[in-house]
Amino acid sequence: MFDREEIEQFASAGFVIARGLLPEAARARMLAAAERDLAGAVQPLEYEADLRYPGAPPSREAPGGRTVRRLLQACARDAAFRDAATAPAIAGRLRQLLGPQVALAQAHHNCVMTKQPQYSSQTLWHRDIRYWSYHRPELVSAWFALGEEHAGNGGLMVLPGTQRIEFAAERLDAAQFLRTDLAENQSLLDSRVEVGLAPGDVLFFHCRLFHAAGANSSDHIKFSPVFTYRALDNLPLPGSRSAGLPDIYL
Repeated sequence: MFDREEIEQFASAGFVIARGLLPEAARARMLAAAERDLAGAVQPLEYEADLRYPGAPPSREAPGGRTVRRLLQACARDAAFRDAATAPAIAGRLRQLLGPQVALAQAHHNCVMTKQPQYSSQTLWHRDIRYWSYHRPELVSAWFALGEEHAGNGGLMVLPGTQRIEFAAERLDAAQFLRTDLAENQSLLDSRVEVGLAPGDVLFFHCRLFHAAGANSSDHIKFSPVFTYRALDNLPLPGSRSAGLPDIYL
């Protein structure tokens, strides 16, 4: 369980790190499954070229165009991912943040981020809730570090407290990324925190927290499974992408 200070940090900053929460056996199982499926290009996949973020190949036919960005549908892909994502150590902490009844939303995240040394892209400042459709914008994601994560290999950066701020439309671009060219946003950008993670750490963060990541300039692939959770009474809107797959009840 989170202690009182950790719960207060999540409420204030929008994120909290549970150091060493993932058991070594579970970490090794997930890493082996991710390495196997990436080597075999096991579908479903998302390629860097699909999103065309800064630094990504312009198309699947371009050099590096088959660089995988995400292994999708992780819970259905291998039991190692589902077991870790629904483990009691995860579920107990989520109940503290979301309420007594929690579900894993298979329609969002539910993937392994595979940031590779070549052709990996930059992810600009965004909130995950921007394309999600729920009755309340109150969801929590858990990001599992299977290896070291830092700025040099594309580790996450966050803007603490932004989950509590309402942003006027002009502070965001057409794709709902935070505009870095506005003086009004500069103080927030100056508050950025690099989320350094060690193998086995789990980052919990709010769906309204602005976060970003750079490219991977190291020599090794960074594997990061990530899953999103909701309170059982926070239902997806009917007919939306968020309602497209059945949830897993914890």
